[in-house]
Amino acid sequence: METRLLLSDPPSPLSIIPLGGLGEIGLNMLLVQYEEDILVIDAGLMFPEDYMLGIDIVIPDFSYLLKNKERLKAIVLTHGHEDHIGALPFLLKEISVPVYGSRFTLELVKEKLKEHHLLGQSDLRAVSPKEILSIGPFRLEFIRVTHSIPDGLGLAIQTPMGTLIHSGDFKIDQTPLDGVITDINTFAAYGARGVLALMSDSTNVEREGHTLPEKRISETLDQIMRECEGRVIVAVFASNIHRIQQVVNSAARYQRKVAFNGKSMVINCRIARELGLLNVPPGMELTLGEMLQLPDSQVTLITTGSQAEPMSSLTRIARDDHKQIKIKKGDTVILSSRFIPGNEKAIDGLINNLYRFGAEVIYEKVSEIHVSGHANQEELKLMLHLTRPKFFIPIHGEYRHLVKHAQLAHKIGIPKENLILAEDGQVIRFDEEGGRIEGQVEVGRVFVDGKGVGDVGNLILRDRRHLSNEGLVVVLVVLNNQTGELLSGPDIISRGFISEEEYPQLIQEAKERVLEILYLRQKEDIKNWADIQEEIRKTLRRFFDHSLERRPVVLPLIIPM
Repeated sequence: METRLLLSDPPSPLSIIPLGGLGEIGLNMLLVQYEEDILVIDAGLMFPEDYMLGIDIVIPDFSYLLKNKERLKAIVLTHGHEDHIGALPFLLKEISVPVYGSRFTLELVKEKLKEHHLLGQSDLRAVSPKEILSIGPFRLEFIRVTHSIPDGLGLAIQTPMGTLIHSGDFKIDQTPLDGVITDINTFAAYGARGVLALMSDSTNVEREGHTLPEKRISETLDQIMRECEGRVIVAVFASNIHRIQQVVNSAARYQRKVAFNGKSMVINCRIARELGLLNVPPGMELTLGEMLQLPDSQVTLITTGSQAEPMSSLTRIARDDHKQIKIKKGDTVILSSRFIPGNEKAIDGLINNLYRFGAEVIYEKVSEIHVSGHANQEELKLMLHLTRPKFFIPIHGEYRHLVKHAQLAHKIGIPKENLILAEDGQVIRFDEEGGRIEGQVEVGRVFVDGKGVGDVGNLILRDRRHLSNEGLVVVLVVLNNQTGELLSGPDIISRGFISEEEYPQLIQEAKERVLEILYLRQKEDIKNWADIQEEIRKTLRRFFDHSLERRPVVLPLIIPM
């Protein structure tokens, strides 16, 4: 009798597709795709760079997802920072799908969805560390990680092709304020069973050693509170509940009251208290009005604005534009956060203004007042050792961070051919032949300007930069609709280019050149106003460039009557 060995079909290819977060800080969004099913990990925003004039926020391009929305099974959030949840409302306007996250993360999401009038129609599902659930072909386990925000999660994603580990944003702090440490045992258990690929946070890969423990900040805060005879004003990220708790604890030790200032600060602290993540002793919290009645030595203000955001509370205070808080001699202002790249100039200006009003300012460059929420090199190495992945994919960082993280992984033994250095839109494919980059999907950045989403493109940004750099010249002419005869003008209005009072001769010469064009055109069949406007624009651009070496935006307006 012949015996046949029945072999099961090999698993289908598995794809990982980053839509954001690989090549920049922020905009984190990653897809895991198996056959007809897609799982989304995070949906974050990034804040505008200097050249993005007038833009409020930047979100990923969802085009690929929208084309495949029937395949989308769920969105999983690792934690509640804006660079991981900020784009979610814009995505949920287009796609209805369950959203999974920790309690604190989903409470922050709810506040965002309220602003977009989406809360009633959103399917939010809370999960806890060690919880396991199945979503289509994916079996997920949520793994507790320590970060600069409560309730952070890493992910183990079991697929027919193998297990993926997503570190989330993490650090390894053995003495966190809340006692909740990164679950290295679960990461190690998956490593022992076999991990196909590790995707790990690259933000701090340039920093050697270990991240300092969060509790180190308590010593600095205690010293400041003990020695300061005036008010203490602490600017901190509203999401950094552990840091806020340390400020509250130090204030309590030195018989100070606290007040919370800034919309996001008030909301986040309310949510954290409701969930038992922040403890403020009864009677310790005051309103701003009540705080003004106390002696300065009893006052601690916890506020937003550590990055000198233009409309933040601390920025308004530093401009002497806050209705209730005025900086005075004897105040101590603490900026308890790192200077995010790109914000340095604004923060320096804020610090200078605070000093002008008589405050003492304490910040990361002069005092140990901040520790990072991201893993340094030794912790990144530990994550690699724990999970022992076959393939390694660095995520969450600018391109140089991804390169350095891949180099770090190679130093501890991962072969070069198993290091996958991908960027946004590149499809990472795993099959029986291995893992590699194969293909590309549509990606990009979508600009949000006020209520407009995606209606501001590169051309408009170019015009805004041109206007900001060179100014605007408007040429107003009224012509007879039939004959082309000049009825009024030309009037020339300058904004941001030159003062008309200081350059009367230049303005007069510009008018004469416009008149010359109109005179020559009047002898022709004058019907195409657009051609005349374009000729005026080019002529004046050349004239101004030759006269002043400046190239303003020239806007001719011909009004036929």
